[in-house]
Amino acid sequence: MIDEALARLSDNLFFGTVLLYALSMLAFAGEQAARRTRLVEESGAAAAATRLAASRRTRAMAGGPSTVEEPPVADPAAPRPSRAGQVGLVLAAVGAVVHTGSVVTRGLAADRVPWGNMYEFSSMVALAAVVIFLVLVATGRVERSLGAFVMLPAVLYLGLAGTVLYTAAGPLVPALDSYWIQIHVFAAILSSGAFLLGGIVALLYLLRSRHDSQVAEGRVPRFPMSMGSTLPTAPVLDRVSYAVIAFAFPIWTFAIIAGAIWAEAAWGRYWGWDPKETWSFITWVLYAGYLHARATAGWKGTRAAWIGVIGAVALIINYYVVNIFIVGLHSYA
Repeated sequence: MIDEALARLSDNLFFGTVLLYALSMLAFAGEQAARRTRLVEESGAAAAATRLAASRRTRAMAGGPSTVEEPPVADPAAPRPSRAGQVGLVLAAVGAVVHTGSVVTRGLAADRVPWGNMYEFSSMVALAAVVIFLVLVATGRVERSLGAFVMLPAVLYLGLAGTVLYTAAGPLVPALDSYWIQIHVFAAILSSGAFLLGGIVALLYLLRSRHDSQVAEGRVPRFPMSMGSTLPTAPVLDRVSYAVIAFAFPIWTFAIIAGAIWAEAAWGRYWGWDPKETWSFITWVLYAGYLHARATAGWKGTRAAWIGVIGAVALIINYYVVNIFIVGLHSYA
């Protein structure tokens, strides 16, 4: 029996979440734009100071007066609080609370775990990614300047879930009606959200690294490389991406093992190279290679980041492409 009132409340909270996340993304983007403008102004001030010093040297060599009024130069170490960034962070946190309410009321409406179809799974993955990001910001492990880049895919995930993938609240299909859905699928959700976040940070590392390379070559970075100036340093992004992926990998490994045990109970075999199983294994191999290469071959930076991005792409293929376009035993999901 479906509680229609709770189901409607869940849907309303879901669309409220999309609105809050979108507003948060815009606020974070405003902070990024303001930071970029400030950096351009400080670069101009630094260039003016350099010209002033050169002018003084020239005047001194010519025996003329060397006193010239100095232009004001901003102190790069001075704190510059951004109201837009603070608003973006508050909106993201409130959105996560509303999002959690949407998930909980969905589960109560259907009297089951709220991750029984692609709509619900996508919603949960987006929630996991946003919550992990907020935890990292709260613990000082990552700057909130990444907010716009995290909220954008969250909004896209929810937009896809609420339109193409939307499914009205209802009971689980018989094939999913098992206690293993509470274990296997939840582990897949948590690790998928973390992998998504790790892939975003790895992509931002590539952006920042390319920006720094162009600056070192004396070139003026153009869009989108110019956005790299407002990001944390490349080493920081590299460390954050590694930490998030290292956190997610054992959970993903557990999800695969739990899925194999569930498959034996449901289909009489642990592994059958079903398309879903195959792509889950491909994703596992990519991330295992990422961690192994960093630990043994010293792969850091660009090469590791590319593996992190490819792993995130494999994860998206595993969920969307395999579930929607490829027929297999997991097609009911």
